[in-house]
Amino acid sequence: MPSSLLWYIPLLPFAGFVLNGTVGRKLPRALVTAIALLFTALPAFLVGWLWYSMLTTGTETVSNTLGQWISISGFHVDFTFAVDHLTLIMLGVVTGVGFLIHVYSAGYMAHEDGYWRYFAYLNLFMFFMLVLVLAESFLLLFVGWEGVGLASYLLIGFYFTKKSAADAGKKAFILNRVGDFGFLLAMFLLIAHFGSLSFTTVFAKIGANGVTGGFLTAIALLLVLGATGKSAQIPLYVWLPDAMEGPTPVSALIHAATMVTAGVYMIARCHVLFDRAPIALAVVACIGAATALCAALVGVVQHDIKRVLAYSTISQLGYMFLACGVGAYTAGIFHLMTHAFFKALLFLGAGSVIHALSGEQDMRKMGGLRKKIPVTFVTMFAGVLAIAGIIPFAGFFSKDEILYKTFLAPGLFGKGLWAIGLLTAGITAFYMFRLLFKTFAGESRFDEHESHEGHGPGVHESPWVMLLPLVVLAILSLVGGWVGLPGRNLFEAFLKPVFEAVPTPALAAETISLTELILAGVSLLTAFLGTYIAYAFYVKKPGTGAALAKRFAGAYALVSNKFYVDEIYEAVFVTGLAFASRIGLYGIADRLGVDGTGRLAAWLTVDLGELVRRIQSGNIRSYAGWLALGAALVMAFMIFGFGHLGLSH
Repeated sequence: MPSSLLWYIPLLPFAGFVLNGTVGRKLPRALVTAIALLFTALPAFLVGWLWYSMLTTGTETVSNTLGQWISISGFHVDFTFAVDHLTLIMLGVVTGVGFLIHVYSAGYMAHEDGYWRYFAYLNLFMFFMLVLVLAESFLLLFVGWEGVGLASYLLIGFYFTKKSAADAGKKAFILNRVGDFGFLLAMFLLIAHFGSLSFTTVFAKIGANGVTGGFLTAIALLLVLGATGKSAQIPLYVWLPDAMEGPTPVSALIHAATMVTAGVYMIARCHVLFDRAPIALAVVACIGAATALCAALVGVVQHDIKRVLAYSTISQLGYMFLACGVGAYTAGIFHLMTHAFFKALLFLGAGSVIHALSGEQDMRKMGGLRKKIPVTFVTMFAGVLAIAGIIPFAGFFSKDEILYKTFLAPGLFGKGLWAIGLLTAGITAFYMFRLLFKTFAGESRFDEHESHEGHGPGVHESPWVMLLPLVVLAILSLVGGWVGLPGRNLFEAFLKPVFEAVPTPALAAETISLTELILAGVSLLTAFLGTYIAYAFYVKKPGTGAALAKRFAGAYALVSNKFYVDEIYEAVFVTGLAFASRIGLYGIADRLGVDGTGRLAAWLTVDLGELVRRIQSGNIRSYAGWLALGAALVMAFMIFGFGHLGLSH
């Protein structure tokens, strides 16, 4: 594949955005769909061609420079796209899963207003995400980084007449800007210390100089701040659950396969920098472990089917951060890929359930759907098995790899993080099977005869345009992890040219193999335990969960209110900022500064005018008096003033 064709991979979705965004309102829906799908399928074809070309020729990197972007006093930034094996993985995930979600959307959004606008935004998002992945410099990556933030704002707030959706879009946009401020500062430091923003140049200088810690730690921590915003980690994760206000396919695209993985991708891309900043890596690991556990706990008590999946996304992203934090970048990217398969499947499956129930999202009003929507049930069952880490599904291999590499991290630090990850794995199995049982098992808790938007009475299966992507993703959720089999990890071998070898403890090969086998068994048993508890609570003895919630009302309230993080942010930042604005900006700066200065000028003008007016009285005697006073002052100055000023000579 000629390297010049790299530019067509992102530009084709942009062309789809321009067409649907300008004339889509006047086009029939079938043509809008054709444009959106065509300009998403063509990049997927080009990526497939790129895979074939690089693998058959043994090429490890491909790049193409369109031209110079910035050239100021020796500082240069080019419009350059570059592809290595890590980029290939990301391109495959973004274009492949993205295309399936576009196909699904054609059915899910068929009766929605703003159909053309939805697909225009979806194509725009694909454009920016592909720019982010293909970028060869921090600055071009930042363009894609900001662009997906814009597109996600538009998609999350797609139902802009609904206040909660509009607020969710603003919340996502603002919180991501907080993280992006850290990214900007990191770029300024990179320019100051390396004089470049090119990945190749910066990483070569870091490797050649052998520098560690110090300013590299500062740069890495600022990049981590950006990653916590984009990948919804503590402390900037609170936007993602609210983002479920957008259409369900949007959740599958943005919050499963693309945007939220950008932070993980960026850290992995900058592994040369992070490897030499151990403090920053430790921070990444701790953030990942804490986020994984806290989000899993909140997911246990959610009743909205999409919010359960939202918190599971935050938790799984925590696993990816944990992997990167212990230097297991390959394991983190492996889980990124498998997560894209099973989480997109789960979101689209949830959309199929919501579609069947005329928009109902509360799992307490579901149940008994297994026989009514069997294809949705089977495919979602595959997704739940994958995310729960049940062998031989994809999630088992990627999650097990993360836990194994975390366990091998030096000292009690690694063992403690492994214990948190293992506990989170058990909780994940519990709340995901809770979702499955409450939705598909037991007695139905919905109106059997409720009509569905003119498609006939009762609950029914989704059309095949929606089911086909579910079937494909279910297959990928099953076999997608087989490329990372222990002892024959093809995924790790594929990424070996990208990542430096990470040192592991000096253990014999058979000991490491036995350790991995034991840890895998422990992880699997933990997943089975979580599954069994969910079965006991929601199938064998329904009502057990509700009874425990009443018994431990305080703990339940704490978790169901998401540890009151939103309320804390509201009190400290929103209310605090509003108070500071009223007192500082409005009260002092505006009222006293701006208005006060104007009033003072007016007062001085009026009073001085009043004083001067008295001089111009029209009275001859008054004028003579003022003249005499002026003459006296002049004589006094002449007599005493010159001598005092040293001018008497």
